[in-house]
Amino acid sequence: MPAALTVRGLGAARGYRILFEALDFDVGRGEIVELRGPNGSGKSTLLRVLAGLTRPMAGSITWADAAAGRSGGLARHYLGHADGVKPSEAAGEQARFWATFFARPPAVAVEALGEVGLADRADIPGRGLSAGQRRRLALARLLIEPRPVWLLDEPMAALDQQGQARVRRLAADHTARGGLIVAAMHGEGFAGARPIDLGAAA
Repeated sequence: MPAALTVRGLGAARGYRILFEALDFDVGRGEIVELRGPNGSGKSTLLRVLAGLTRPMAGSITWADAAAGRSGGLARHYLGHADGVKPSEAAGEQARFWATFFARPPAVAVEALGEVGLADRADIPGRGLSAGQRRRLALARLLIEPRPVWLLDEPMAALDQQGQARVRRLAADHTARGGLIVAAMHGEGFAGARPIDLGAAA
């Protein structure tokens, strides 16, 4: 089966500093790739490049049809460091907003909150959620609008052991359905993931 994502000769810089260069890798459907390396090695930048939010200085990125989407970005979810949670709106309101935005029925929002462990926090405004709960609310977007590609920047940040276990379970379900994940990680990651060391690519 051909790769869903093919990266060749990719390079990126921040200012006058090269973060990584001549980076080659493939990602297949059903696979998880973890971006590893010290702070400042370019993990977040690479995710933003793959998401189409930052231009690389060199190289090419090729998505297979199913992973590219109709306009190049519709089949990808990007979850960065910022959770994007509104402090004044209840968790349930925000989930329903995303469901409406993605043209999904409201019941999908309710189900997603349950999947990330926030069913009993639906009436709590964003400012009343802990850092881990805000992260869970952000992760709910991945479930409200199913997309084959997840680009995740430290998805387990601020989560306790139970929350991390939920993320691992969601990732396993996603890849079992043929989805792929590229994630910047620190510490323990996903079972069976393939690491790419950006510290060695600089």
